[in-house]
Order: sequence, then C-alpha cells, then structure tokens
Amino acid sequence: MQWRQWGYVATLCLSLGMASTGVNAAGPALAPDMVQALESLQQRMQDNASESAIDDAKSAAERLQGGNRADRWARALFLQLAATGEARQGRDAEAADLFRQARRIDSVDADSRQRWLNQEARLRLRAGQTSQGAQLLERWLEDHPDDRDGLWFMVQAQATQEQWTQAAQWVDRARRAGDMDADRRRLAASVYQHAERYDAALALLDDQLQSESDDPQAWRRAAALAQRMQQPGLAAALWEAGWRRGALAGEDDLERLIRLHLAGGTPARAAEHLETAFEKGTLSRDSEHRRLLAEAWTSARAHQKALSAWRALAEDTQTAADWRQLGELAYGWGEWSTAIEALRQAREQGADPARTWLLEGVSQLESSDEEAARKAFEAARDAGASQAEAWLASLDERDAGKAPDVDASPKAPTPQTPSDTP
Repeated sequence: MQWRQWGYVATLCLSLGMASTGVNAAGPALAPDMVQALESLQQRMQDNASESAIDDAKSAAERLQGGNRADRWARALFLQLAATGEARQGRDAEAADLFRQARRIDSVDADSRQRWLNQEARLRLRAGQTSQGAQLLERWLEDHPDDRDGLWFMVQAQATQEQWTQAAQWVDRARRAGDMDADRRRLAASVYQHAERYDAALALLDDQLQSESDDPQAWRRAAALAQRMQQPGLAAALWEAGWRRGALAGEDDLERLIRLHLAGGTPARAAEHLETAFEKGTLSRDSEHRRLLAEAWTSARAHQKALSAWRALAEDTQTAADWRQLGELAYGWGEWSTAIEALRQAREQGADPARTWLLEGVSQLESSDEEAARKAFEAARDAGASQAEAWLASLDERDAGKAPDVDASPKAPTPQTPSDTP
C-alpha cells in the first residue's frame, strides 16, 4: 500500500506560521537580524523550495550548533525549514531526519517538539520506514487521542505490516473518533476481514452498499467476504442484488452469478439465469454452458428439466459420459424408457457394458418386459456383472419379493454426477 495514494494524507505544514513576535513567543527571544533571516528563508521556501534554499537552511543550522539557548532555538527553526524543503522535494526520509534533529534540541518548546514528532512520524511512514513511523505516531496519539488522521495512519501502518489484530483495534478507535469516508470504510473492512472479524467487515460493506450502490467493486467485495465467512447463500444473494441494480453486468459477472447460485443452494435460480441468457444470446449454447444448465436443474431436482437438459447435452457431445449420466439419472428417478434409451446410447459410445446392461435389465423389468430384462441381464453377466446371476435367478423363480438387494435396485440413491455412480 502506497502512502502517497491516500486521499486523506494530511499535507505537511510548509510554513512556520509566525511573525517576529511569534518566534519570540515560542522560544527564547531572537535578535532582529536572526528573525529577519528566518522569515526571508521561509519566504523562499514558500515561493520555491529550491536546492539553494534548502542548503542555506542547513548551513545556517550548522553554524548555530553549540550556541546559547537562543541560538539553539534558531537552529531548530532552520532545521524545520530545511525539513520542509526536503519534504517538498519528495525526500521524505531526509526530511524526517531533520525534524528528528530539530525536536531533540533542548531549547525547543513542548508544542513544537510534539508537532515535529507528528511530522517526522508521517514522513517516515511515507518513506516506507513503517515500523519506526508507527512507533513515533503511537507516541503522538498518546497525547492526541482525537487526531482522526493520525488514527487512520496507524491503521494503515499496522495493515502494511500485516499486524491485523492490532490494525483492527486501531480501526475500532478510529471509528469511535468519527469522520470515516469511503476510502477509510474500505480499509476498515479489509482490516476486519484479515483479522477474521467477518461480521464487522460485512456490516461496513453493507453500509457502503447503501451509499455506493452503483459501485461494482463494492458488490464484489461484499460477495467475496460472504464466501470467506462460508456463507455461499449470502454471497449469491449479494451478487444477485448487485446484478439487479445494474452495478454488475456482462458475461463474466453473469457466469459468476450462476456459479454462486449453484454453490449457494439456489440452483434453480442459476438455471433460470442460464436459460434467459440463452434466449437473449448473452451466453452461447456451447457444451460448457449446456452442462452447467443440466447440473443446475439436477441439483434443483427438477426431474423433467434436468433430463431434458442432459439429453440436449448428450445429443450435442455424443460422449459416453453424458449419455450415461442421463441414463443413471433417469434410472434413479424411475423414468424407465429414458433410462433404457440413454444407457444403450452410452454403451454404444463405449460406456461400461456390465453396468449399463445391468441397469437396463432392471429398467426393462420395471417396465414389465421380462423377456428384454432377461436378455439384458444375460448380457450383463457375460460382461462381468456379478449381480446379474442373482437377477436371472429371481426371474426364474418369478418371485419379485425375492429380488436381490444390490446397487442396481430401483431404490438405489439418485446419482448426482457420473463420478458418484458405482
């Protein structure tokens, strides 16, 4: 995270903000020519913090080293001017070192020492000296607990160091101080998320959604956070809300919406979005999207729609896996004619003959075609299905009540995917 990118980074005070009486009031009285020199150099800094002006300030401070109290006070003021110039030139670390020298001079009053401590802390943070800057800023906040900018600087410092628990504690303090804009709200939500304080993070994001409902990134962050909280249903609901508002749009966002509904326990809604997209031409009717539709209707246990979707996919791909999936589902749901047809197609495309013949035999038996069932069981036996002999024996006995209890029974659990079937 770059400190310079922060919209709320306070601008360093580039002016001493004092007339000659102010100089004397802040510290030991200075000679008129010293006050004039300070004010002249200050004006040069304000007009253009040139290298020569910075060098002059450093030289003046060097000459005054080791003098009396007034000289030491003047030295501190020249160091402050040099630090201001370095900061305006973008040399934050050098500016921080100069403020450090200035505040450690014994003639400096408490207010100036605190002000320079604060400026040094922020400069060190901007210079990437995060640990040192945070330590200094914490000292400042001990005496200035209501400094809102300082509190948020501490949040950023702790987050930069990935000290998430401490960062979250600073967020708590900063929020109590008020003045939390959109950037700070996003930072706070991110910190809470990393600190695994998910409810607090989601509450902040919810506030942001209320005020920035057209910001797509806000909706994406909220949905991602819900997923981290292991609330896929909430993630789907948030994405759906963003989609309906128009904040989320386009093919990628639509596909993400569909997959979130599948993961979130609302597969029927995923299927509806897919069918609408097919009708509008938003998504192509390729095999990937057709399979997604079939899986969605299957998860929703919408039998006829699922079987229709799997049939359309299998007819398109002509793969053994897709025909077998259609056959297994139809078998599990008691759609015997569809099961028989699909299992035959799967077998023709290279599916396991033992399994498909066995399931076809049961389907034929349930359809009251014992002759076709016997042929199917015989083929299953020849293909190596161990349960086929038991089914043939049951046909010979013509006693349905003694039918073998095997995984080809019509009471077997409904298969969900090809990999889930025996």
